[in-house]
Amino acid sequence: MYIAVAPSSSSHGSSGTHGSSGTVELQRLDAGGTRVGETRTVERRLLRSVVAEEEARAPRWVWSSTRLWYPSFLATGITVDRCWDLTLTRSILSNSPFCHSSPYIDALRATTHPADGAEPPRALLPPPPAPNQHSLFDEPREEKGPFLEDVIREFGNQLAASSRSSDPRRLNLLIAAESAGSLIASEMEHWGLPWRRDVHENLLEQTLGPRPPEGSRPAELEGLAGELRRILGHPALNPDSPQDVLRALHRAGIEVKTTRSWELERQQHAVIEPLLAYKKLSRLLTANGWNWLDAWVRDGRFRPEYVVGGVVSGRWASRGGGALQIPRQVRDAVRPDDGHLFIVADAAQLEPRVLAALGRDSALATAARGKDLYQGIADQGFGGDRSKAKLAMLGAMYGATSGESGRLMPELTRAYPRAIGVVEAAARAGEAGDGVSSYLGRGCPPASDEWRARQLTTTAEEQRRADGAARARGRFTRNFVVQASAAEWALCWLAEIRRRLAASSIPDPRSRIALFLHDEVVLHVPIAHAEEARAILEESARSATRLIFGDIPIEFSIATVTVRSYADAK
Repeated sequence: MYIAVAPSSSSHGSSGTHGSSGTVELQRLDAGGTRVGETRTVERRLLRSVVAEEEARAPRWVWSSTRLWYPSFLATGITVDRCWDLTLTRSILSNSPFCHSSPYIDALRATTHPADGAEPPRALLPPPPAPNQHSLFDEPREEKGPFLEDVIREFGNQLAASSRSSDPRRLNLLIAAESAGSLIASEMEHWGLPWRRDVHENLLEQTLGPRPPEGSRPAELEGLAGELRRILGHPALNPDSPQDVLRALHRAGIEVKTTRSWELERQQHAVIEPLLAYKKLSRLLTANGWNWLDAWVRDGRFRPEYVVGGVVSGRWASRGGGALQIPRQVRDAVRPDDGHLFIVADAAQLEPRVLAALGRDSALATAARGKDLYQGIADQGFGGDRSKAKLAMLGAMYGATSGESGRLMPELTRAYPRAIGVVEAAARAGEAGDGVSSYLGRGCPPASDEWRARQLTTTAEEQRRADGAARARGRFTRNFVVQASAAEWALCWLAEIRRRLAASSIPDPRSRIALFLHDEVVLHVPIAHAEEARAILEESARSATRLIFGDIPIEFSIATVTVRSYADAK
């Protein structure tokens, strides 16, 4: 059973549409999206009891966006098991090659801007709404309208598109996993990641010095700035200006093109060591300094905003706060509450294992048995040299097929022709401007007309640029099929973890997934339930593999570690 939820028409234009005031409309729907019974109008203050009543029937909530609806549910103690996020699903359907042409799909694709140039965009936002459907994907505006009707109509279109696709089972699994991910993201934001402000501040003081007045540098940075000015003979040097630093370096005879650390490290000069030290401390101050603490840590919790499907491959992104790249320098501030601990689970070497599944490559599956896939590959064909095996496999997945990686590719191809055939076919499709697909049907859009036009060249220089653009796109699509499929596995893993946690004897309500980083999950659980939580992580990984790929002889290895500080996880 589905339940569509939308603000009632009387709430349009009200500041309480998604808040605590006003009313909402609920409508039960059958498996085909057809109304069942009468529409129910509920005051916001009574919504908690109504949702609890409906949840007993295990429905799937249908709403315009989890981002708009679920945070206000959570704020009043409402949690739900399942949902259908229309905005996220719309984005999936608009690019999925599984979807056949129809007026609805054609209209979606007409509003999608495909990748332009050599490399498709890293972020893919949901396409603009179709005509007369602005209220579905934006905050409701002043004008009145059958908002619930819009939701039901859009849901019906999406059900029809998925059911008529070339592989409804896979596509519906992707939609369910993406929507489950949206619930988990909202719950992680709501509950937050435990973060000790006192530990973080102490770390900053030990590294940078006391907190300076606004607009001033901390003592350590100011000391390094003075040293840079002295060595370079530039009293007015602003070390925070790359252009200023670059000019000063050139005057000192240091011929570099940028101030990037990897280029500076190649130089031999007295200024290099303090300059690299300054850059490192400056990054800490900018990315995770006192201002960051003030903005993102509240009530002992780090509360970032996750963007589900924020990258074209389906990986998550974050909007501010840097939730997906917590630097090692500040990880010690991530500590569990009293009586709790973290269980950090890492899906080891996820992408090459996914590649083995995509290619149904039994030889690579054999190499994947055990904890270290790269060593398994090395033992099969690289004379036991793990570093060579890893270099070859990463080159195959990421398109680094020149140099040492290129030299090792023939041996890898002979050993695993089915797996390597998957990425090679994806690369050829990308070079031709075609789109490719993940295992469950997330599509990488084809190249734009402008990109194709640039491939029709007349001069040698234009041809060189066109060939370079084709190779760059081929590298992207080569990795897309693996990375997107790995993201799908991770979503199913997350959804299984959440489901099993809710059904477990662990006393905390619902998800206690504290952090998710592509192929790593951090659980925050009571000490007494550590072993139960660890078992859930491992069982969920096996379940995710069966759910996506069926019964296949490929192990998706999960490494878990129990810690009292995130700094001890790796």
